[in-house]
Amino acid sequence: MKTSKRILLILLAALLLGVLAWAFRPQPALVELAEVTQGSFEQAIEEDGKTRVRERYVVSAPLAGKMQRITLKAGDAVKEGDTVAVIAPSAPGLLDARTERELSERVGSAEAAQQRTAAKVAKARAALDKSAADLARTHKLARQNFISASALEQAELALKLDQRELEATKFDELAAQHEAAAARAALYRLRQETSGTKPAGQQWEVRTPVAGKVLKMLQESESVVSVGTPLLEIGQPTELEGVVDVLSSDAVQILPGAKVRFERWGRSELLEGVVRRVEPAAFTKISALGVEEQRVNVIIDLTSPPERWQTLGDGYKVDARIITASLENALKVPVSALFRSGDQWAVFVVGNGRATKRIVTLSRRGATDAVVQEGLKLGEKVIVHPGDSVSDGKKVRELQK
Repeated sequence: MKTSKRILLILLAALLLGVLAWAFRPQPALVELAEVTQGSFEQAIEEDGKTRVRERYVVSAPLAGKMQRITLKAGDAVKEGDTVAVIAPSAPGLLDARTERELSERVGSAEAAQQRTAAKVAKARAALDKSAADLARTHKLARQNFISASALEQAELALKLDQRELEATKFDELAAQHEAAAARAALYRLRQETSGTKPAGQQWEVRTPVAGKVLKMLQESESVVSVGTPLLEIGQPTELEGVVDVLSSDAVQILPGAKVRFERWGRSELLEGVVRRVEPAAFTKISALGVEEQRVNVIIDLTSPPERWQTLGDGYKVDARIITASLENALKVPVSALFRSGDQWAVFVVGNGRATKRIVTLSRRGATDAVVQEGLKLGEKVIVHPGDSVSDGKKVRELQK
């Protein structure tokens, strides 16, 4: 009887120890897994930007006097040579000699600007001729399969950009001619006034140098204006470009010709563009956190059909995604699976229910994925967001979603 009780107690004690051992045994860590995949990869810089009219012109008062109220409103269309304001010259001032000298210098400055824009037109026309010749040679080489399709696209893009540049310089030349004419007229008017030959009731009509739409009214009410007072801005809203300011450290990665996608601009579809210019000078900007940053403006041409973005206007907000690198058939791993191990990158690879630390070599990193050069194979599973509960050799179990 005593022997039976002793055996029963031993069995109960063994059972209790087994239960305790099972209850306090090491539990596998619950982890989230992702698979190493292969596919296309894009490295991009994402920043907020805005649209702006490519070429805008400020119409200013060519002489001092009393301006009549301007009847134009923002959005009104004007044709080249239309009268946008009427100014009645004021009485000659006391310092006629000085005023005449100032207007004479203004005429010289306007004529110099006219010559400078003429030189720019000649330069742009020469660049366009060169691009056309390059495109013809590229077409010939493409037909013989000596160059790639991307090289042909770059040559066609260069021709389009040079055509746009020539159009812009022609507008600048036309505006400079009007400015020179206005400066000569102001000087002539002053000499009439000082000589006492000014016709009674004479008025000066300010005309627009280009066709377009009124973008902004700078001076609308009737008032006395001085020489050079800005009156209104004129531009062509159908000629839009994007302006995105990026960190200077990101700007060095962006090259002219890089592809751009505009997102969240007010519609669900994406707009496409191409980088035309990365401005050479940076500027200081205070971030939302109060940190000084060196930013650089990136100028982007819209390449999507105009009918898709005709509702956009000057100064509208857009989100730009500038593609700095694009790879096909790249071996990719989620960025959230990476962590630093000394001065190297590492991941936890899961196999047979255990996590194994592995050093990897990356070639590029994006916002969500990184391209693996060495250390991983297609189809392997890695732990994303590894926490302190995960270590080399640790048992793990996938978290069921």
